Amino acid sequence: MKEKDTERIQRAVEVAKKAHEGQFRKTGEPYIVHPLAVKKILEEWGMDEDTIIAGILHDTVEDTDLTLDEIRREFGESVAFLVDGVTKLSSARNGMRDIDTYLPETKDNFLRLMIALGDDIRVLIIKLADRLHNLRTLSALPPEKQKKIAKESLEVFAPLADRLNMGLLRVEMSDLAFKYVDQKRYDYLKDLIEKYNKSAEKSLKKIESEVTEALKKEKIKFEISGRVKSVYSLHKKLAKHDQNINEIYDLTALRVIVEDVTTCYLVLGVIHSLYMPMGGRIKDYIAMPKQNGYQSLHTTIITKDKHVVEFQIRTREMHEFAERGLAASFYYNEQKLTENYKKGKIEHLPTNLLWITELQMTAARLREGKKVDLKKLKLNLFADKIFVYTPKGDIIDLPKGALPLDFAYRLHSEIGDHVIGVKINGKMSNLNRKLEQGDIVEILTSKNQTPKSSWLDKIFTSHARSKLLHRLNSKK
Repeated sequence: MKEKDTERIQRAVEVAKKAHEGQFRKTGEPYIVHPLAVKKILEEWGMDEDTIIAGILHDTVEDTDLTLDEIRREFGESVAFLVDGVTKLSSARNGMRDIDTYLPETKDNFLRLMIALGDDIRVLIIKLADRLHNLRTLSALPPEKQKKIAKESLEVFAPLADRLNMGLLRVEMSDLAFKYVDQKRYDYLKDLIEKYNKSAEKSLKKIESEVTEALKKEKIKFEISGRVKSVYSLHKKLAKHDQNINEIYDLTALRVIVEDVTTCYLVLGVIHSLYMPMGGRIKDYIAMPKQNGYQSLHTTIITKDKHVVEFQIRTREMHEFAERGLAASFYYNEQKLTENYKKGKIEHLPTNLLWITELQMTAARLREGKKVDLKKLKLNLFADKIFVYTPKGDIIDLPKGALPLDFAYRLHSEIGDHVIGVKINGKMSNLNRKLEQGDIVEILTSKNQTPKSSWLDKIFTSHARSKLLHRLNSKK
């Protein structure tokens, strides 16, 4: 967090205070409390100055007499652009009374989301900060409004936070929302977690002490701390295990943060020398990251007195990205990311954020008045991702359900247009075979091959579909 506001940020606060003068929130507080809370959240996430200023001013165009032109003159084009994007997102929800009419299937809402996100994803980060503070103060609203906002948060905003690998945000947003969606279930699970943690506290401290001593003997620099599973995460996990709490092995976990990747694996070895690892519970998310780019080593161990504990081992940078995701990307590499968005160099985004390129391309198509398969797009945004590899070892992320032609068109249009076959894990396969996590995919091509309309049935992603349709239409 910044120790002192810059002159531009101070000026934005003054402008917002004047614009919102006389306005009050449902809590009874002056309205300016909300923009200042959004400002604080964005600062905690390490966002750039323009994003923070836009966060302060995000409600002014919609709710006050301040105009976009005035913001542009005072704070520049970038801030005005971001405020305009947030305004569009907000207007997309106006008049929606039921969550069932405001999900990604809703055309107008989703179009606005795509267009805003396609131009600059910082718009979405501001909206997520706005939503987080609204959830924190949700008790002031009537029950019907509480439930609507909570459902939206669980079904739209929290999954988007997860896709951006903003772990802290996803956890807080999900738990705050779940409390209003199902208070009885929330209270039951919260009580269950607290009881479990209390009973496991003594053994956890003993394990932490043993691991600390062993790592110090190896002269490893590290930090170790406990991590408690969130209420909503437990709710979802219990649903997968027929509500059997005995199948949940990560209610509590110990997290070890070290200086580099090599040390991560060294720590894993030290832990396994102390305790018996549980079969099938060792997961290397460093070598093979999760769909949102999350990296860490996970192992679940069993102590001599039969206590089960999960360990998470990661570097400081991995930890920052696990907690703050895309916001951390801006913090560490603000100029490069910002310039890439402005210049349209979307291919230079980190691998785990390549799904954004599909949204940006969709936004461009919408602005050109072209048709877009929103159903497919919705699937690709919220579906699980898989990581597959080229024969050279390059990682390509695709939505679960993707086919070889999707992979080919992700590599390059010229490759997709000339596909004659595919090898998966060194063996000849067919174009209807769904790709799976970790597959090594080799696309076979021929200059004599041309795209066929029958390929439309062998494609899953809207990115590949749009490329193929463009080539088919150009042949007419």
